[in-house]
Amino acid sequence: MRTKIEATWIVGHTRGQHTLLRDAELVFEGNRIVHVGKGFEGRVDRVIDAWGKLVAPGFIDTHVHSGHRASHRLITDTGRPMYYGQPFLEISVPKEGKVVKGDPRYLKHGDAGSAAAFELNAAFTVAELIRNGVTTFIEYGSQLSVQDALLAEVVRLGSRAYLAPGYDCGRWVADESGRLKRVRNDALGREGLKTALAWIEKNDGAADGRVRGILVPREVETSSRELLQDTVRAADELKMPMATHAAYSVIEFYEVVKEHMKTPIELLDELGMLRPTLNIGHGNFISDNPNLNYSVHRDLELMGRAGASVSHCPINIVRRARTLDHWQHYRDAGVNLCLGSDTYPRDMIMNMRTASYLGKVMGHTYFAATSADVFHAATLGGAISVGRDDLGRLEAGACADIIVVDLSGRNTLRYGPVRDPVKSIVECGVGDDVDTVIVDGKVVMEGGVIPGVDFAKLRAQAQTAAEQIWDTLADWDPLGRNHEQACPWSYPIAE
Repeated sequence: MRTKIEATWIVGHTRGQHTLLRDAELVFEGNRIVHVGKGFEGRVDRVIDAWGKLVAPGFIDTHVHSGHRASHRLITDTGRPMYYGQPFLEISVPKEGKVVKGDPRYLKHGDAGSAAAFELNAAFTVAELIRNGVTTFIEYGSQLSVQDALLAEVVRLGSRAYLAPGYDCGRWVADESGRLKRVRNDALGREGLKTALAWIEKNDGAADGRVRGILVPREVETSSRELLQDTVRAADELKMPMATHAAYSVIEFYEVVKEHMKTPIELLDELGMLRPTLNIGHGNFISDNPNLNYSVHRDLELMGRAGASVSHCPINIVRRARTLDHWQHYRDAGVNLCLGSDTYPRDMIMNMRTASYLGKVMGHTYFAATSADVFHAATLGGAISVGRDDLGRLEAGACADIIVVDLSGRNTLRYGPVRDPVKSIVECGVGDDVDTVIVDGKVVMEGGVIPGVDFAKLRAQAQTAAEQIWDTLADWDPLGRNHEQACPWSYPIAE
């Protein structure tokens, strides 16, 4: 079947860079684009009217943690200073001997969990991503059952994803006084890698090729040197991308320097992991960051020389009073910057805007982190991180992963007059402006409607699940707090 989209604006792609076309056409047949430009005279089976709209490559979210984010609702505007703003330590580190109740993401491989909880998390995640124009996402190392549930939803809803169980050599817990304690189990890491490789062997190429594998040792500080070396060997053998959280936390930076006498980035470089298809989660606490007061500044040079990818999650980390220092330094060094939503909101348009504004503030110039830069990161940057030259761009031969963005503001005056559509969506847009999503040549959302998804029902299910998580916080919280003590209400609850 051959489909033509007639649009006021199209983000095309020529000679390695995005271009803007006005009053143009995009034609795709099957799962491939066959024409981007003007004056297509061939036969078509369907015409999609996108006048007054922007046709663009689907967004690539390079850093996704599955779930409905109930746990993260407990750390808004609050948290323990001893964690240095690191959110996962706030909501995923239980009292030793306890588990985080109600959130299946934090179960270990093989632990019993509710199938309904896994299904809800996966359905919420994939639907939210599609609704916001994300056609490809990378899930960042959740356990086996989470990956199985995500796979089922990707197949059902038609998304594209890089999936596989993550693994590590033990994680953080809290002792009887609430202090952080790292539990080490190298055998657990080896078994986790075996589990990941078996899952990849079984599922790589599923969903008509929309599902690909990725190797994810979750964090550098919770992975042994040997586990990271084994990951590199497997990635080289399978020609597969990798992802890991690195240079993302004051605590992680210190722990790695203490154990290896190298920064996290120096360790990755020594092991041969630094490359464009290594997705470094956050990468903001590098030796060059003045907040660390580390006197040897070579991490940025090492990452840039290797062309390594950094999944920058601007909204998620600015909530914890952190950001890149800074966008232009990373770009000038040669780092491939990508964008990720991490936890919430899974809105790449809002993340582009936040990245752009923070890049300008930190760089002390309004020429930094331009709309073009952040749009590149949300599309081409993500494609580079997984080694694909057929994603993140609209040109003949590329995958037909396409979004249509309504520039009217949906009966608002939010956009005002539109001169440059890319600048307009970065400065004024939100994910709800995405009208149509096409993945692999199939329409998976039209008019903001995803077939088979009831948003009201998902919201209600998520609210019920969240109430259960909040009510059980005292059972596993290191300090035994209830949810009102851990996260006080914005204002006192009136009697």
